[in-house]
Amino acid sequence: MKPLRVSELNGYIKRIISADIMLSNVQVEGEISNFKHHYSGHMYFSLKDEKSRISCVMFKGDNDNLNIRLEDGLKIIATGYISVYDRDGAYQLYIKKIEEKGIGDLFKKYEELKKKLDNEGLFDASTKREIPYLPKTIGVVTSLTGAAIRDIVSVLKRRYPPCNIIIYPTLVQGPEAPKEICQGLKHLDSMEEIDLIITGRGGGSIEELFAFNDEELARTIYNLKTPVISAVGHETDFTIADFVADLRAPTPSAAAELAVPDISHLNENLKNKYKAIINLYYKKINLHKQELRLCKRSLDYNSPIKRITDGRLQIDSLFKDILYIVDKKIISEKNRLDTLGNRLKMLDLSMNLDKGLGILFDENGKKIKSIEDLSLDQKINILLKDGMIETVITRIDKGGFFDGYK
Repeated sequence: MKPLRVSELNGYIKRIISADIMLSNVQVEGEISNFKHHYSGHMYFSLKDEKSRISCVMFKGDNDNLNIRLEDGLKIIATGYISVYDRDGAYQLYIKKIEEKGIGDLFKKYEELKKKLDNEGLFDASTKREIPYLPKTIGVVTSLTGAAIRDIVSVLKRRYPPCNIIIYPTLVQGPEAPKEICQGLKHLDSMEEIDLIITGRGGGSIEELFAFNDEELARTIYNLKTPVISAVGHETDFTIADFVADLRAPTPSAAAELAVPDISHLNENLKNKYKAIINLYYKKINLHKQELRLCKRSLDYNSPIKRITDGRLQIDSLFKDILYIVDKKIISEKNRLDTLGNRLKMLDLSMNLDKGLGILFDENGKKIKSIEDLSLDQKINILLKDGMIETVITRIDKGGFFDGYK
């Protein structure tokens, strides 16, 4: 037997299925699960019942005129054909038309429980516990085998290495999962060192996530004393655990990011605050320096030493002024006395002339005071009270005032 290539086998199966008249136009009743409306316009989802499921595709050209809104949990009757997607070798229902059948059983239970718990106040914002800013120890309730635990631990260690992590492994899907998750939450809540709990799982279908729509789990989360972040990996759909938890994250990685700050940002903030504190203290120091300078000026101005110094300077200045005034007064009085003396001399000369005395002057007008100033044949002038006589020396006799008259 010649072996077939994979593409040949898939092509053969596709031709067999396409040739089946029943499969070329078939109606299928089921509940929508994992609905995705691609940006291309195509719709991808599964139809399921209590025992099985089938992948479905509805192309943009077929869903443009669709008058119902497709969503998870909606029961429909789909009309289309079965064919094989060559690349994956998977057979799918290619839907041409859809009729609404009603809400699925799981979705109905979900809505009923959601309404019940909401009416009881389990979703109220006022009951939410505050998420600690810098948790020292974080408890994680999830599966050890999934990607969720790797993502949570990786992000926590990268963002905030000092944080301690305590893991309580549980099932995250199936009938036993809610009970195990409740046990894990209660155990971690009883540990004094736990500051925050993260519980959740990675993405999956609505059925796979349904463990987090359990009533007992919701009430357990509500009654814990430790804050809880739900991390059920579904971007658009909320589980009951999301509504009850103190904070909801769309993915496990996002939950870890919400749980702890980035240590690099903390370091940067600390540096900025340190600089701000230093600048503040420098400003205060400079302000106190200015105040001290003003106080010193005030002290210097009012100090006894300064007053004494200023008084000395003032006394010195006054003393100089007094000396100047006295000197000026002395000079003035001296000048006045000199003037009076000259007047007296003139008065004395006039009196002597009245007595018949005369005053001798040489030819140059110089007063002759002694016989030693005279010589024979010298011309002299004699001042009398009423005129001047010019004469010539013919004889000189030396002796006292009265010697010539003995």
